Amino acid sequence: MCRNLNMMAFVKILKKFEKITGKQVLAVYLKVVESSYFNSSDEALKLMDEVGDIFVRHFAGDNRRKAMKYLKPAQRKESHAVPFFTGLATGCFAALFLGYCVMAHMAGLYLYTAAPRGRGGVSARYMETAYPVLSMFALLFLHLLLYGCNMVAWRRCRVNYGFIFASSPAAGGELRPRDVFLACAASMAAVAGVMFAHLALVLRGYHASPHVQAIPGFLLLAFLLLLFCPLNVVYRSSRLRFLRILRNIVLSPLYKVVMVDFFMADQLCSQVPILRSMEYLACYYISGSYRTQDYGYCINTKHIRDLAYAVSFLPYYWRAMQCARRWFDEGDTSHLVNLGKYVSAMLAAGAKVAYEKDESLASLTLLVAVSSTATVYQLYWDFVKDWGLLQPNSNNPWLRNDLILKRKYMYYLSMGLNLVLRLAWLQTVIHPNFGSLDSRVTSFFLAALEVIRRGHWNFYRLENEHLNNAGKFRAVKTVPLPFHEEDED
Repeated sequence: MCRNLNMMAFVKILKKFEKITGKQVLAVYLKVVESSYFNSSDEALKLMDEVGDIFVRHFAGDNRRKAMKYLKPAQRKESHAVPFFTGLATGCFAALFLGYCVMAHMAGLYLYTAAPRGRGGVSARYMETAYPVLSMFALLFLHLLLYGCNMVAWRRCRVNYGFIFASSPAAGGELRPRDVFLACAASMAAVAGVMFAHLALVLRGYHASPHVQAIPGFLLLAFLLLLFCPLNVVYRSSRLRFLRILRNIVLSPLYKVVMVDFFMADQLCSQVPILRSMEYLACYYISGSYRTQDYGYCINTKHIRDLAYAVSFLPYYWRAMQCARRWFDEGDTSHLVNLGKYVSAMLAAGAKVAYEKDESLASLTLLVAVSSTATVYQLYWDFVKDWGLLQPNSNNPWLRNDLILKRKYMYYLSMGLNLVLRLAWLQTVIHPNFGSLDSRVTSFFLAALEVIRRGHWNFYRLENEHLNNAGKFRAVKTVPLPFHEEDED
């Protein structure tokens, strides 16, 4: 086996040499290589047999079949059930979502209404109570879908994301792309089915029933119970790891920060609308407002509104605390500069809140100034630090020396796309008119654009991290050995 691999390596190197130089040297060099000691010697094979015998004798109780299960583990068979159920769930979701859209369009649910927030008819009540649940799940599953696409792209480009995230496939801590797509499709189908049934009941005149109003809340509760379920079902190891990461983020800076922690915190920075929806829905259902459909309490009450604004700052605060902890542990001042980026994002969010409360010229000027500064700050960090691009002395103009993608123009297009999507805050100033479409729907589309930007950003962030690891000869962590660790008393 070793001889064959060495010979294959020589053949590939010589073919590459011929392709670049145009000289035909393969036959000449192979005569020497084939007769060399490393290709004709059986020492490596003998050593392999000796090591195998030692392992059988000392670690497998002279049971060769048992030993071979460790020394030559069988490849995990790919099940056709996962693609089948993924396709089935996708088809169910498409049919249910299409039916939901038809009913919503016929009822005019997503059209603009002049009624003030907190008051209105069936359409307004639906948009204030059920729609936040639907939009929240839509953003979440869009993010999950993009992460699955990221995994596929990283695999094709041979980016070792498993090592970067310190996940272990053997321990079940790493999901495969097909598992991510299955979880995403099945969850979307379940949400679409429940929301379809709920909307059908609302349009049939049961909108005043507390039981009908509680359906979206039960859907949210079901997903939360599944996330915290201790039973070994539905990717338990991945769920527990996700919860540990969330714990590390929420309790920043008490825990040492690793790559997967601040990567997940960056994802939360793009999911602020989900956090605000969760805060609103918690108020709506815990306060019992769903029984009377008094959604105005959770919208117009001052301390509830202030809490919603505070929730908007949380992801940036967590990320800033992670930067502070990394600076404390490593002493690298670049982490303080990165902390400044998240402080600028919090200031921009505060300026937006001030402008929403008082649309005066002074508030507008403050919003434009602070948001522009934060955007430039973020773009610089995206391109130069996170992606490693815009290097003036690079062999690839304004990119970097090492590139994984063969088409260089993809990097320039990606920088342009990231720039455009970073400017989504301009809609706060411009107030674009989308006809009769409800403002909550336009806000959802803008939030979806930020999620798409984050999914796009993820690929280049890990590409740069992988290249840095490879440059430092740490693209892999350990060589797996066929031993089991046992706790000793």
